Amino acid sequence: MVNSQNRIFGLDVLRATAILMVVCSHVLWIYPKSDSFIYLLFELFGFWGVELFFVLSGFLIGSILYKTFVNENFNLKSVFHFLKRRWFRTLPNYYLVLLLNILIAFFLGFSIENIGIYFFFLQNFSSKSPAFFPESWSLSIEDFTYLLLPFSLFIIGLTKVKNKSKLFLLVILALILVFWTNKFYYHSHHTISNLSEWNLNLKSVLIYRIDAILIGVLAAWAYFNYSGIWIKFKSLFALIGFGILFFLMFGIIPFNLTIEQNPFFWNVLYLPITSVAFAFLLPFFSEWKSFLNPLSNPVELISKISYSVYLLHYSIILQLLKFFMDTSHMSITERHFFTLIYLTITFLLSYILYRFYEKPIMNWRDNK
Repeated sequence: MVNSQNRIFGLDVLRATAILMVVCSHVLWIYPKSDSFIYLLFELFGFWGVELFFVLSGFLIGSILYKTFVNENFNLKSVFHFLKRRWFRTLPNYYLVLLLNILIAFFLGFSIENIGIYFFFLQNFSSKSPAFFPESWSLSIEDFTYLLLPFSLFIIGLTKVKNKSKLFLLVILALILVFWTNKFYYHSHHTISNLSEWNLNLKSVLIYRIDAILIGVLAAWAYFNYSGIWIKFKSLFALIGFGILFFLMFGIIPFNLTIEQNPFFWNVLYLPITSVAFAFLLPFFSEWKSFLNPLSNPVELISKISYSVYLLHYSIILQLLKFFMDTSHMSITERHFFTLIYLTITFLLSYILYRFYEKPIMNWRDNK
């Protein structure tokens, strides 16, 4: 676990923002569907939050793998050391929450399709996930990236090319091209008529999405090879990133880029453009090293517990609350109160999971 004094506050801001956006999007389940700007914005937040997590994760693992690949003898021991550290970070929480979801489904009498595939992160490998534990789709993409990237680097590294930095770049670009090509294949063989179908059959399917994390890895390569440009133009890059996000929010309809009018844009371009937009934010936020203000403490805390929040907030906490407390007939005031209870329980239980389960495992990993 990274010590507090070594944390980068800007990256904590991005991580905290990402999880808050995801939680905000699922809060909408408490309220009736609306065409209001806030409702539509919160729906978009759910998508953006996960995409931001992907790019951040890519930047982190890309930084780790780049330094190891370029500066050390990158062998199978290096690969398994990387996997051990990543899996100690992700698997204990995942399997605990998966088992809790199974027990709750059994207790409430819900049937589960193909439960075994969840233990191997295959629930959304080449098709949409079953309805059970729906937010786990992103974790499958993360964990397959943890396998694909180091083994790809190891195999290509056997060529003994002298310029290992350029070889690293070549591997990343080649893999991005593979998964981007998968989107072309999907577009040429499927017809999508609405965003719900797009969300289930493309956006959340593993074989079309690993490039989102790889774009974060590409940003890590740029950080190590062009650090002067990275620092000098960090504010300009942030403006470009926010500008792209602004366009994706407000420019779709004026430029006739809706999914009905331009499915190619959505199937092939929209997701990579979103990832690139978030990658442009990394120079500014990665150079925001510290923030001497009382607000830094809750930001850092939310960042630390973000993985626990992601796993607990929807399938376990909100589903259970909704099962025992029907919100469909509540007044708006009662819905607001219900939301407050939900958020309190979510962050409290997430902190407990982090403090007494996730953090001790991470500490044990770091002391081995």
